[in-house]
Amino acid sequence: MLAFDPKQILSVTMILFAIIDILGAIPIIIDLRQRVGHIESEKASIAVLVLMVIFLFVGEELLNVIGLDIPSFAIAGSLVIFIIAMEMILGIKVFKEEVSSTASIVPLAFPLIAGAGTMTTLLSLKSQYQTPNIIVGIVLNTMFVYLVLKNVKYLERLFGQTGISILRKAFGIILLAIAIKLFRNNTHL
Repeated sequence: MLAFDPKQILSVTMILFAIIDILGAIPIIIDLRQRVGHIESEKASIAVLVLMVIFLFVGEELLNVIGLDIPSFAIAGSLVIFIIAMEMILGIKVFKEEVSSTASIVPLAFPLIAGAGTMTTLLSLKSQYQTPNIIVGIVLNTMFVYLVLKNVKYLERLFGQTGISILRKAFGIILLAIAIKLFRNNTHL
């Protein structure tokens, strides 16, 4: 019998929400839409959901094939998350996005939304939370991603440049704290 734990679901949902940072990605999504035209929100959301669920189930086995353990991957991921957080807080770019005609999948679904930080976080969450609770968190975040993608023009007007900048920095600080927690939990410091 599956035991859904509301506390775990809320925790997983908030962690993934901060990592995915779809609100912080609004400026990137707006720029992407201006460069390629229409973004298929349904296609991007389904791709995000499929990528995250598949990685949740086979990510550990994939790591085993290449000889890595979850703590090592989590520490590496915590460093990636740390860099992403610093990008958000300081307004610098370390990771560069590519643009193509299939922008709904690459770079939007992967790596912007379901990228290295998200995948690392999923493996780390798997070591701390029950899988059904993680799946619920993934589904809730995917629904939110869909809503944001579907309403990005409205959100752009609602938040304005200042509001988007504040959201990005606030989620950057949350990500920074998550990166430090992941690092400490996996190095036992």
